[in-house]
Amino acid sequence: MLEQIKTFDNNVLAIEVIDSFTETDEKICQKFFNEKLEQGYKQVNVLVKLDEMKISHIQTKAFMEDVIWALRNYKRIGHMAIVAHSKILKAFVPIDNLFFQRAKEGRLERYFDVSQMDEAMAFVNAVD
Repeated sequence: MLEQIKTFDNNVLAIEVIDSFTETDEKICQKFFNEKLEQGYKQVNVLVKLDEMKISHIQTKAFMEDVIWALRNYKRIGHMAIVAHSKILKAFVPIDNLFFQRAKEGRLERYFDVSQMDEAMAFVNAVD
C-alpha cells in the first residue's frame, strides 16, 4: 500500500510504502509524480519511506514497471531520499548514484535511517 506522508506546495513528493507494493501502488505513485510535473516543475524531489515494506509482498510486475518508469523518467527526478532501516538499501544508494551519474547533474540520492526522517525531509526540501 502506498500513501503520501505529507503534501507540499513545492516540487517535493513524500510517500511511504507500507507492507506491500502492487501495480495499483505503482500507478498511484506515477499519478502523484505527474501532478507535480503538471504544476510546472521540471524535476521532482522524492522522499520514499520503506521501513514497513515487506520484500516478500512486492509484486514482481509492479517492481519491474517501477524500474522501467524510473529509467525513462530519471532526468525528472531531483533529489531522492530513501528512508528505511535496511543495510541492503543503504549499500545500494551509492551504487545507484554512480550508475546514473546523478551527482554530476546536481541531483543526489541519499539514504536516511528512520530516526533521521526530519533530516530526509530537509534534504528533499532544500532544492527547488
